[in-house]
Amino acid sequence: MKRTLGLFLTLMLLMTAVSCSSPRRDGDNPLLGEWTTPYGVPPFDLIRVEHFLPAFEQGMSLMNAEIAAVTASDEEPTFENTILAYDEAGRSLERTSLVFGMLCAAETDDAMQALQEELMPRLAAHADRIRLDERLFSRVKSVYDRRASLGLDAEQLRLVEKIYEGFVRSGALLDAEKKARLAAINEELSVTAVKFGNNILSENNGFTLELGADQLGGLPAGVRDAAREKAAALGKGKDKWIFTLHKPSLLPFLTYSTDRSLRERLYKGYLNRCSNGDEHDNRRLINDFIRLRTEKAHLLGYPSYAAYVVADEMARTTDAVYALLEEIWTPALARAKGELAEMEELFRKDHPGEVFASWDWWYYAEKLRKQKYDLDEEMLRPYFALENVRSGIFFLANRLYGISFRPVSVPLYHAEASAYEVLDTDGSHLGVLYFDFFPRDGKSQGAWCGNYVEQSYVDGERVAPVVSIVCNFTRPVGDAPALLSLDETETFFHEFGHALHFLFHDVRYRGLAEVEGDFVELPSQIMENWAFEPEVLKHYALHYRTGEVIPQHLVEKLRRSSLFNQGFMTTELIAAALSDLDIHSTTEYAPFDPEAYEREALAGKRGLIPQIEPRYRYPYFSHIFDGGYSAGYYFYTWAAVLDKDAFDRFRASGDLFDRELADRFRRRLLARGGSADGMTLYRDFCGSDPDKTALLVARGLMERPAPVAELPAKKLPATEKKAE
Repeated sequence: MKRTLGLFLTLMLLMTAVSCSSPRRDGDNPLLGEWTTPYGVPPFDLIRVEHFLPAFEQGMSLMNAEIAAVTASDEEPTFENTILAYDEAGRSLERTSLVFGMLCAAETDDAMQALQEELMPRLAAHADRIRLDERLFSRVKSVYDRRASLGLDAEQLRLVEKIYEGFVRSGALLDAEKKARLAAINEELSVTAVKFGNNILSENNGFTLELGADQLGGLPAGVRDAAREKAAALGKGKDKWIFTLHKPSLLPFLTYSTDRSLRERLYKGYLNRCSNGDEHDNRRLINDFIRLRTEKAHLLGYPSYAAYVVADEMARTTDAVYALLEEIWTPALARAKGELAEMEELFRKDHPGEVFASWDWWYYAEKLRKQKYDLDEEMLRPYFALENVRSGIFFLANRLYGISFRPVSVPLYHAEASAYEVLDTDGSHLGVLYFDFFPRDGKSQGAWCGNYVEQSYVDGERVAPVVSIVCNFTRPVGDAPALLSLDETETFFHEFGHALHFLFHDVRYRGLAEVEGDFVELPSQIMENWAFEPEVLKHYALHYRTGEVIPQHLVEKLRRSSLFNQGFMTTELIAAALSDLDIHSTTEYAPFDPEAYEREALAGKRGLIPQIEPRYRYPYFSHIFDGGYSAGYYFYTWAAVLDKDAFDRFRASGDLFDRELADRFRRRLLARGGSADGMTLYRDFCGSDPDKTALLVARGLMERPAPVAELPAKKLPATEKKAE
């Protein structure tokens, strides 16, 4: 009681000094006052761009005061007055940061981008001042050194260790000169990341392919209608059609357009983003990233930035990552070459004497799929209306976990967003889930899930999370609803898996919310496994006009074609993961040409065929340069081993909706956040280490082994005895 009171009084004196020096009033800024909105969602209807800077400034000041209260104490460092106090510090800053970060990705503009470029180095410097504070680290280290004798429970012990390791990985053991250099590097990296991302957004929005009526050969009516609506929105008139680099526009064009030269123009527009020698060229920034990240790794005692990153993940070493990626690469590339050989037969009939190119892949893959399976994407889309897919996902979550969803009226950050309250099995409030589905100029490409409010505990009460799923799906056209592709449908299930992970979090300490990067995709990717299971499809794959359940013959075609084009999809994924790991495994930086480096790493060293591009090329590889996956694009593949192996438990149970198994997955894995390391969480659920077999089978890279009961009995040699 005495220690808590002393800390509280010191903190209040410091906070009073901060507040008295500021002329601003909290009531003028919705980010500074208490949120009285339903369910504690951000007051989006009141927030303006000018509110963020003062909110960040006050948040940093308050956090500085909270940290100063810890370091000013003359009492012996304890879990409560040091570790817990540090873990609780910065709530105000975190609240503002979450809202700002999510909006910068989903609903940005010039003013937000300028503010982001101003704020990021200041926030980086703020974080470094805390992590490099010698007095604070001394207190943390004191608790860490005595942790075995303090009577801590398992979560408290893990929190102590994670906080200590976080300080060390942030440079707390460096001398003053190296700390100063590290802080300068972090500031420069923060600005570089903002510039990189803003350049991609500009390039995505800046390219259009404008066509006339005689250039639409092969395009389905829905694709043409969407392009015509885009042209009208851009003021081009009724006799023009516009295609863009956003996936809902790009991929259908590459899949169906019969004009090879136009496919080439559009795909090269996509491939050449941020490498056109203009103000949005990212190649110099890529050099800056690798130079700075390599120097940072050296300062912290690692040979490369990849080694620094992976040391804190499940994989632990880059050797382990390379071993997994190379094991998959070889059979995947061989399968892709086989797929190419089949498509080249069709290609030669259309273009004798010419060479199959990367912009031909989608077109001839679709022709081959139709030839082999009598199946094409357009005959499936009517069964995957967006609202029906969402209903199917809600159905699945209810069957597995007993949770339910109801639409709610809350402040929205964009008119196209929607929100649902998520109710637990007993009807209690679990959290709020926002959806934001369609492309627009202020939104980054891709799909993601994040928090506006993270789950935590305040005074023993659970703070429910506010979660958002953001996508770039095909828009509705005319009077038809949004009709999703199979890839978009799978993406929706994927992002919903992330949302469940956030919603189910029940973690005592904020410092234990995060999981390893190569574990984080397990909750999302496991949900993909249910998307096209017949037992799930019959509940949501309904024709948007007739309400007819998807016919069994289409379900069977889906099943038979499930491995179609897997060589290509796996190869482009692994190519991107390898190019990421290679460039971040640089041990001594020298200026380089990113495109030449990529060609040598993939085509020169590993034999990537020219008909396949990596999923992302360096100049627009947002994941690894401004998206938090640097040296970590392998995360998806590492987690795929986990998700396929874990889903096999549901398949083996005989009930894909096994409630007991799902509850174990929730309680032992999803709810625990980072309260234990990823492998411990996985073993707690599965009872064993993950097995790669299920992944290799799912990708068509090996045959599923026969069940043990069906294997022939092993004949033992005379000298070998069967165990009793």
